Parts: sequence; C-alpha cells; structure tokens
Amino acid sequence: MKTTTRTQLSLMMFLQFFIWGGWFVTLGTFLGETLGASGVETGAAFSTQSWGAIIAPFIIGLIADRYFNAERILGILHLIGAVLMFQLSRATDFGQFFPYVLGYMIVYMPTLALVNSVSFRQMADPAKEFPFIRVWGTIGWVVAGLAISHLFSWDSPEGIGQGLLRNTFVMTAVASAALGLFSFTLPKTPPKARSENAGIREKLGLSALGLLKDRNFLVFFVSSVLICIPLAFYYQNTNPFLVESGVGKPTGLMTLGQVSEVFFMLLLPVFLVRYGIKMTLLVGMLAWALRYVLFAYGNADAQFFMLVAGIVLHGICYDFFFVSGQIYTDSKAGESYQSAAQGLITLATYGLGMLIGFWVAGMITDMHVVEGGHDWRSIWIYPAVFAAGVFVLFLLAFKNERIKYKGEEV
Repeated sequence: MKTTTRTQLSLMMFLQFFIWGGWFVTLGTFLGETLGASGVETGAAFSTQSWGAIIAPFIIGLIADRYFNAERILGILHLIGAVLMFQLSRATDFGQFFPYVLGYMIVYMPTLALVNSVSFRQMADPAKEFPFIRVWGTIGWVVAGLAISHLFSWDSPEGIGQGLLRNTFVMTAVASAALGLFSFTLPKTPPKARSENAGIREKLGLSALGLLKDRNFLVFFVSSVLICIPLAFYYQNTNPFLVESGVGKPTGLMTLGQVSEVFFMLLLPVFLVRYGIKMTLLVGMLAWALRYVLFAYGNADAQFFMLVAGIVLHGICYDFFFVSGQIYTDSKAGESYQSAAQGLITLATYGLGMLIGFWVAGMITDMHVVEGGHDWRSIWIYPAVFAAGVFVLFLLAFKNERIKYKGEEV
C-alpha cells in the first residue's frame, strides 16, 4: 500500500471514530442534565444506535454495494450527518432531539461498514495491514474524549450547568462535514460486480440461520444477545454516573477504556491459543459482572480506584467476548457463510440485544431516582447479577471445542 493511501485511510478512521466518541459518550449526561430527559427517554435515544444497526444492511446491501462507489456514499452520509448533528445542538427538549438523533444514527451506522470496505479494497494483505489503520479510529475516540474534558472542560460541573455539552454536537458536526468532504478524495472504491454482491438476506445474516442447529453455536448466539442487555448499561449510564459521583473530567477518564482495548487486543491471540475459545469467552463475560460490582461499590474518594478499574476492564469486556466471538463465528461459518454469520451476530447483538438493553437500563434508572440524582449502587447491581447469570448459563451449556485461529487450533 502506498504511503499516501495509508495516510488517507488512517485519517479517515481517525475522523470516523472521533465523530462517534465526540458526542455518544456524554449523551446520557446531556440528556439528563441539559434537556431533563427521563431514563426511559434516554434509553430511547441510545436505542437509535440499534435501529441504525438494523437498518444499515439495507443501505449497504441495496445501494452502496450495487450502484455507487463506497467513498461517495460515505461522503454523502457524513455530510447529511453534519446537518443533523448541528440540529441536535439546537434542540431544547427531548421531543425536538429524538427525530434528529434517530435520523443521524440511520445515516451514521452504515458508515462503519463503508470505512472498512474502502480500507479493505486498498489492501493486499488485510490481516496484516488493517490493524494499523483501524487503531487510528481508537486514537480518534480517545482524542475526542480528552478534548471534551481537558481542552474545553465541557463536562465540568460548571460546563454542564451552563449547557456547554451542546458544543459536543457542534464539534461533531464540523468533524462530520470535514470527513464528508475528505471522503470524495479517498481512493475510488467502485461497487463489486453484481454477481459478487451479497443479497439483503446475507447482509442481515438470515442465510446463516442454519448454524443455529449447532448446539454450541446456539448457546453462543443466545448468550451474545443476553450479554448485550447489561452492556447497554455501560454506554448509557457510565458518564452520568461519574458526573453525579463527583468525578472530575469524566469523559477523559473514560478514554482509559479505549486504551485498554488496544492492549488487550494484542493479548487476545496469546490467550486464545493458551486457554481456548470457551475460557476466553467466559473471562469476557465475567469481566462485565465484575465491572458493575466495582461501579456499585466505588466512589470518587477512597474507592476511586474501583471506578478506574471498572473502566479499564473495558478492554477485556469487549475484546475477550465480542472480538473472540467474531473469531468463533467465523470459524463455525466456513467460507460459504462467513459474511452472513457475522451479519447475523451483529444484528442479534447491536440490534436486538442492545435495543432491549437500552430500554431496560432506562426503566431501571427511572426506578432509582432519588433526591439529587440516582441510587447508583442499586442500578449497577442489576447488570452485575444479569451478566453473572449469563456467565453461569454459558459455563454449563457450552461444551468446549477447538477452533481454527490463524492456522492453529485453539
């Protein structure tokens, strides 16, 4: 790959995830503190991510893969996203806010697949080259969080009180417009030949439903959906929890989760080879339960280390379950159903599982409103117990098996 192309793709990934991290992390705090949204309303706003994930295959499968260059669709979607983001910054109540955030997620979620498509089409050896491009996305997310906390202090008590978190949407709108325009300069990525295009059935993963006849894969599939219910609590509630707990610069602190994600991604292959797929998945699920226990009993004073540990566990939570789960799915599907199987898992987790999770998280949060905030200990116990239950289910029902990973049995 040419150096110029590598630089272009790296900048594309940086902006792609800078955009997401620049508003999504503080969304719960903005909705509660600035717009006065309830927990259920906040859950509805977060669930637009799931609706976007469900609708995205239709946009990619029926339009981008068939008729237009991927980089052009990417540019158009981000330009539309910039307009919607700016409108979000001007919303004065949840009723105004919700239609725009729903529209935004419908146009943003397809871009996650498009940036991968643009990248892969320029690579001779994606397995070796893609990680060095994708890591710039994680860096972009981290930079966005550090900017909010350390450069602008929008998430400080004073900033939140003044409604400065509105600026996160303006910042994201500018970045989205920049990526939209920049996308038209990316290497041309024309649609594949019609015979190579995956149909919508494959994009949605429906052609891989036969894999559910395999008992182990069925257990994994059900566990994946269920573990996304407690997962939603983290995305929806962590930033408001840290703010109410009196933690300084909470958005910057949360970037430690992305830093740990990079570290544990490097550790994952070693762990897989040494301990196998079942143990790796179990460690990932156990980390979710442990994280919520740490949040339940941590505080901004003597137990601050527990909050930090809970955030740092993000690397294990995400990499050891979701990334290893993608590897497991790939191994079970074989060449015939690889794309369809990944589509099925994505639809089940980011679509169905998190859609339920955001609704449950919002409802439980509303149940524990107290004077001056929320009873966070009680709130965090729910996902901790639920994640522990999924852990036990998987431990008892999933039979250990060997899979192929990078030519080795694990």
